[in-house]
Amino acid sequence: MRYHRLAIIIAILLVVIPLIPGEIAARAQEAEPSGPVYIVQEGDTLWDIAQRFGVPWEDLAQENEISDPGQLSAGDELVIPGYAGAAGVLVTTQVPFGENLRSLSRRYHLPQESIIRLNHLTSPAELYRGYDLVIPESNQVDLLVDRLAISGGQSLLELAITSGINPWEFVVGNELAGTWSAVPGDVMLVPNLDSVNGPGSLPGEISGLQFSPNPLIQGETSVLHVTSSEDMEAGGSLIGNQLNFFPYESGEYVALQGIHALTEPGLYPLTIEGELANGVPFGFSQKIFVEAGDFIFASLEVPPETIDPEVTKPEDKIWYKLAKPVTMTRFWNGVFQSPVAPAPCGYTDFFGNRRSYNGSPYNFFHTGLDFCYNYNTDVNEIYAPADGVVVFAGPLIVRGNAVMIDHGFGVYSGYMHQEEILVEEGDQVETGQVIGIVGETGRVNGPHLHFEIFAGGVQVDPLDWLERSFP
Repeated sequence: MRYHRLAIIIAILLVVIPLIPGEIAARAQEAEPSGPVYIVQEGDTLWDIAQRFGVPWEDLAQENEISDPGQLSAGDELVIPGYAGAAGVLVTTQVPFGENLRSLSRRYHLPQESIIRLNHLTSPAELYRGYDLVIPESNQVDLLVDRLAISGGQSLLELAITSGINPWEFVVGNELAGTWSAVPGDVMLVPNLDSVNGPGSLPGEISGLQFSPNPLIQGETSVLHVTSSEDMEAGGSLIGNQLNFFPYESGEYVALQGIHALTEPGLYPLTIEGELANGVPFGFSQKIFVEAGDFIFASLEVPPETIDPEVTKPEDKIWYKLAKPVTMTRFWNGVFQSPVAPAPCGYTDFFGNRRSYNGSPYNFFHTGLDFCYNYNTDVNEIYAPADGVVVFAGPLIVRGNAVMIDHGFGVYSGYMHQEEILVEEGDQVETGQVIGIVGETGRVNGPHLHFEIFAGGVQVDPLDWLERSFP
């Protein structure tokens, strides 16, 4: 009987004991998150996190059984839905200016396909400056690297030999199919703790790439800076406008480009391309965001002939054509001075305000800054706000007696509705020189000076130029 009971106990143990590890594994598996997780940071909200990962906040709340979004605490782990096949901890980092899908892949040692999948990308162009890039935490370390680019007629093997680097280090570290697959202009990243990170899509000779304001705003002047240790020739485009880069200071190049006041808010392509003096070509394209400006709406009654397209279009063509040529010399220095003496009434209308003429839709905008007529003085003189060359001086139907001055670097200023013009085409003018008298010629409702600034062929807010120094 004793042996019989012992056999029964052993049999029971043989059945029960193997089940214990299985139960533990099942429970452990139940404890594992069903997808990748994000660790809540101080100041995070459920809505912010959902936006960052591109998922509906309702799905995020349901996946994590959150009934009160206000109860999130720093350190909480949230499972992120919609990332099938991904695991581990995910983080977000903003895409810097000067990066593209290829450079980000090489910098974070993450295949392009993984970046596309993790970020639900349908096009590499979606990686705009400031985009919240989702990457695994293990890839978050932003290594210091050298950026070496292949020049025209050079092979990857030759670049490796001249750089003293094993060619297979290029191949493996940059996910190349082989030494033969690199092309001129391709930027290789090689770890180097003594380096300073710069724009990953451009050669190491280009140490800096910046633009302002950030984001761009309707009607404002955008400034692009490129810093290079090599002389270079560069160009590009922004929202369909050709970019012209000028040598500015030692090792620095600058382009000034206006953002049209009627540009719809949204993402637009910025492209920069060129060649360094050592023969290395470069180029990249990245989308940047344009925000709406703060403008008001006004309805005006004007003589019908001044809004007749048969009159306005030929005149507009003449006026805008004047501001297209690009002079490589910069004549101005510092902040532009006011074109008129201070008056009690100050400005009577501001740049960018939307306008309706004689009941038309609000598809017009005020293209300049209006200065009032000073009735407290006998002379209302107009002064050149900066040095430049007069490129137009004469009468127009809408603009009245008008003057335009070229200040170099693609920057022009215009003066309309003058009673009298005191300069001629071709005159070189200096800051503070009298160029005319305020009047009420052309399409006006009273005497005033309409003052315009062009940057890159586009009218911009003159008030910016009167308050800060460009570039």
